[in-house]
Amino acid sequence: MSSAAPVSADPAGAPTTSGLDRWFEISRRGSTVSREVRGGLVTFFAMAYIFALNPLIIGTAADSRGLLISGLPKLDAAGQPIAANVSGSIAMVAAATALIAGIMTILMGVVGRYPLGLAAGLGINAMLAYIVAPKVTWPQAMGLIVWEGIAITILVLTGFREAVFKAVPRPLRTGISIGIGLFIAFVGLVDAGVIRRGSGTLVELGIGGSLTGWPIGIFVVGLIVLVLLFAARVRGAMLISIVAMTLVSVIVEGVFHLGPQAEGANPTGWALNVPALPATGGILSAPDFGIIGRVDMLGAFSGGPDVVVAMVMTIFALLLADFFDTMGTIVAVGAEGNLLDADGNPPHTREVLLVDSLAALGGGLGSASSNTSFIESAAGVGEGARTGLASVVTGLAFIATLFLSPLVNMVPSEAVAPVLVFVGFLMMEQVGTIDWTNVEEGIPVFLTSILMPLTYSITNGIGAGLVFFVLIKAVRGKAKEIHPLMWAVAVAFVLYFSQALITSLF
Repeated sequence: MSSAAPVSADPAGAPTTSGLDRWFEISRRGSTVSREVRGGLVTFFAMAYIFALNPLIIGTAADSRGLLISGLPKLDAAGQPIAANVSGSIAMVAAATALIAGIMTILMGVVGRYPLGLAAGLGINAMLAYIVAPKVTWPQAMGLIVWEGIAITILVLTGFREAVFKAVPRPLRTGISIGIGLFIAFVGLVDAGVIRRGSGTLVELGIGGSLTGWPIGIFVVGLIVLVLLFAARVRGAMLISIVAMTLVSVIVEGVFHLGPQAEGANPTGWALNVPALPATGGILSAPDFGIIGRVDMLGAFSGGPDVVVAMVMTIFALLLADFFDTMGTIVAVGAEGNLLDADGNPPHTREVLLVDSLAALGGGLGSASSNTSFIESAAGVGEGARTGLASVVTGLAFIATLFLSPLVNMVPSEAVAPVLVFVGFLMMEQVGTIDWTNVEEGIPVFLTSILMPLTYSITNGIGAGLVFFVLIKAVRGKAKEIHPLMWAVAVAFVLYFSQALITSLF
């Protein structure tokens, strides 16, 4: 079967393509509509955990007044959580998460025309819930996200963000892709419970050094199925693996009633979603948009200079994390799909960066936390996605979760984790392009690659690699080879790594 989209001939006999094909450049990028649909669905399933996880992080945390993001108190007079308030808060965050992710991902597809899914960024949402919100109110915390979104959008419109993107040397971009491959594989192994916090070590294999429990078994079988399907060149291998293991998981849960994992209890339970059939309410649910637009732009800055400095540093940290997480994701996804040009730049770079910046702004206004590009998009690219049409499919799937959340919650992380691990393998092929004997190239790439999974942060890895790249070049008397923007970025990362010290001084 040809990989090109159908074409027709005009009266002069010249072949033409449909408007859909021309806008999304489907044939030009060697794809088809069916591949884009499959890839978009795989990306959605790889990202769908955020629909369950973001509400658990943001929806259950209280702010400085003891209030949930819904505006209701978390605890009663006896200091016990009010179940109805917590569940209502979780439902509101779930609705906001799906709505903003759907809108921004569709916008990425139509405007950026790049196969990226966007949703509330992990790390930033935890920072909001556990560090920022306890010091301010929830509307003020979301106001800080809006300011971060405004700032990063201005950087795009002035051309600064794109200039920094293009100033990063090609070897470092390759290192970023390698590091993200390791990172996404590590995330998959953690989500599956194959790697856990150890009792006497930082991490260990499974439970007590053994692969124990049905959920881990689901992951292992899923990975075997995926590898065999891929080796046999079966189209849709990743999507087939996810759907098949979800069905098996539902059967296993129905028979053995494993239930969810809990802190210090039921270690052989499901990590995130319990793959059970929907309860009496069926597969449909009505979304609650009560928290959307509940934002206070100025309240967090009320107080003395120390408060202002602390809030400015918070915005700076959010901006830098968003700035370079996106850069790493765009490069890694582009490299996986062979979408980068000779200089390592993706098509429609400015449009992609603009949509990502607007997603941060939209996430704040929607009280869903800063939305950003998800590295799980590489799973869809691994399945064949090459264009923004895949993002439109992913975005529409997120919109559907507003009403089909019970159905989406049937997919356990253990059924998706094999895809993340396998995509990590696919992204490791670039290791051979690095000159490891050249310290100017090898050391920065090594630090970038190793620190991403070990610190659980794309930003930390990129920052360390860029700082050491500049230092080594300077020590070797090659300062003139360093792009001026690289000096500025290196200084910014030094400030980023020192933010706790800087804040304490004030």
